[in-house]
Amino acid sequence: MISVIESQPAGSSAGLVQQTADIFSPKGILSHSPNFEFRPQQQQMAVAVAEALADGEHLAVEAGTGVGKSLAYLVPAILYAVAHKKKAVICTHTINLQEQLTEKDLPMLQQIMPVKFTFTMLKGRANYVCTRRLHKAVQQAPNLFTTTETEELQRISEWAKKTEDGSLSDFDIEPNPKVWDQVCSERGLCAPKLCGYPSDFAKDHGVCFFQRARNRIMSSDVVVLNHTLFFTLLGGLEEEVEGGVLFRNDFVIFDEAHQMEHVASKHIGVSVSSGQVRYAAHRLWNPHTQKGLLATVRKGDAVKLVDELLDQAGGFFTAVEAACDDLHKAAGKRSFGAGGGSAKRREWTELRIRRPELVQDCVTLPVQRLREAVSNLIKLINDKEIGQELLECNRRLAELKEAIAVFLNQSAEDHVYWVERTGRAQKALALNAAPIDVAEYLRRRLFGSSTSIIMTSATLSVTGVVRVPSSVEPSAKQHATRATKQSALPQNDAGLNYFAHRVGAEAARLLQVGTPFDYERQMKLYVVGKMPDPRGEGYRDALIHWIEHFIKLTHGKAFVLFTNFKLMLEVGELMQPFFDKMRLACFIQGTGTPRSVMLEKFKDDIDSVLFGTDSFWQGVDVPGEALSNVIITRLPFAVPDHPLIEARMEAIEARGGDSFREFSLPEAILKFRQGVGRLIRTRTDQGIIVALDNRILTKQYGQAFIAALPKCPLEVV
Repeated sequence: MISVIESQPAGSSAGLVQQTADIFSPKGILSHSPNFEFRPQQQQMAVAVAEALADGEHLAVEAGTGVGKSLAYLVPAILYAVAHKKKAVICTHTINLQEQLTEKDLPMLQQIMPVKFTFTMLKGRANYVCTRRLHKAVQQAPNLFTTTETEELQRISEWAKKTEDGSLSDFDIEPNPKVWDQVCSERGLCAPKLCGYPSDFAKDHGVCFFQRARNRIMSSDVVVLNHTLFFTLLGGLEEEVEGGVLFRNDFVIFDEAHQMEHVASKHIGVSVSSGQVRYAAHRLWNPHTQKGLLATVRKGDAVKLVDELLDQAGGFFTAVEAACDDLHKAAGKRSFGAGGGSAKRREWTELRIRRPELVQDCVTLPVQRLREAVSNLIKLINDKEIGQELLECNRRLAELKEAIAVFLNQSAEDHVYWVERTGRAQKALALNAAPIDVAEYLRRRLFGSSTSIIMTSATLSVTGVVRVPSSVEPSAKQHATRATKQSALPQNDAGLNYFAHRVGAEAARLLQVGTPFDYERQMKLYVVGKMPDPRGEGYRDALIHWIEHFIKLTHGKAFVLFTNFKLMLEVGELMQPFFDKMRLACFIQGTGTPRSVMLEKFKDDIDSVLFGTDSFWQGVDVPGEALSNVIITRLPFAVPDHPLIEARMEAIEARGGDSFREFSLPEAILKFRQGVGRLIRTRTDQGIIVALDNRILTKQYGQAFIAALPKCPLEVV
């Protein structure tokens, strides 16, 4: 244990910073851990986090692979949370990192930290069974479920008697979604007064699993959750939280922060699908099974109104799809990402809608009639629990009605609207609206809060040629705060301004701490200058030639990263004889094997090759010899075939900006860096990066891609 300097208690700014620095010093308490090695970059990051928390500031810090980011933010976060009775909200993008934090890092810190603290994982409430709803569902099973579904309900009921966690992760085989939705925790139906510690239900049947989890969450010093749940919860808050963001007196740390803008865009806005409307109606009454909540009460007119809604909604979404087909045909030969003039124009999966009233609204009126009928039923029935279920159904119907109206009227300002085909067969439709620029929302809801927001990732910065608009500046007060701040750290913010602008964090302190890896010794970059332009003839054949050349060099052990799924499949098929001859296994994404299984097979077979697209460019960790070669087939410029990307680029051009310099180029550099980052994961890793895109050499912007990488030997072939 280390002693806190009496004149500078841990709760003070200087005390927290000094204590953090000591913990990460060569002789600090972490040094007693068997795997610890002193890393100045880790200590520098930890001190920066401590400073930001102590002074109530925001911080964006890029820390390369191997720095040990999680401990660098966890230690000061725990010290600060305990000293000030605040809650540290830790957000990650991937499940892997969540598990690392909750199963490894936090339990280890509980053993060695000089303060006692508690932590828990925050899951969405729908992950938990609500014992009160389960109890009621069993009583009403003949009215709610078919025979098969009743058997599944019985399985859940037996499981609920044995489970300690009460969440989906505790199932060996996950339950039928329809049955689970009728028994899981749901807002309005699962609350402290209904099934929590003070409830009458808890006295006879025990406290509901979600309410137990909620109690742990409210009392924990550290809460870990994912980005998706964070932004879903943030978007669902009707008013700002006193002294915090999600909880009273909290502060937030985003790891894998390069994903913030993308996840926020998906979960801030409007989305309503044909399946959601159908499910909401079937929860009340399913005409095929004759089951539903209305079967438990007098049916009457409400059942007829469900039938009417289902009929009208079916016609509505059919009309939406037909209108979209017409718009797509009217666009003629203009087809984003089609791959060439003679290529068959691909069918639309996302189609932007540029005008209100795409089709006639024949849904919101039937929804409103049904809601009124259900409201009248609630007044008449004596069963309070069924009444609450019906009330929750009405609330959900109101949300769907409002979402459809917003989409058809295009009433949300500065939003982009599009229709998306969803599901495996792409037969379901979803209506979407999202803000073109999420920065304004985050600037207000996150960075305008009276608490610290810390962001970190290995890839946040871009360099040199990127232009960042100066239209949004920190306030005068924020300028003054930053100017008078006496920091022990160099304020090295080169290249981080782009990220800060995209997420509305212009007021944040910016820091890059580098990496402990020796890239000049561990990595070599090859650029193939003889490659044709990716848009020119002969590119595919040249691609195959050079992939073969470099796979021979390392005898497999390679990731081959593509930006075009169709091209990847073509190249994979044409190269199969080569792999057979070399006796190398080649795993190709999208050919039937789940991504996680494919990755494990690649790790186990050291000489294998993996062809991957988008999801393999980031968040994949293959340390050791199994990955010694990362081949990047093309610079990862985003094709503007998604309405949100197209709208962002249009908005930049509309204000006189350069969408290539301000958006396309920095986004491509960040993704390029993420792809390269798959190679070196430990101090002992060695390997090569291969860039099969000669634009790195022939275009003015090409040097920006090389400049964004760690300094290492470069060979042009």
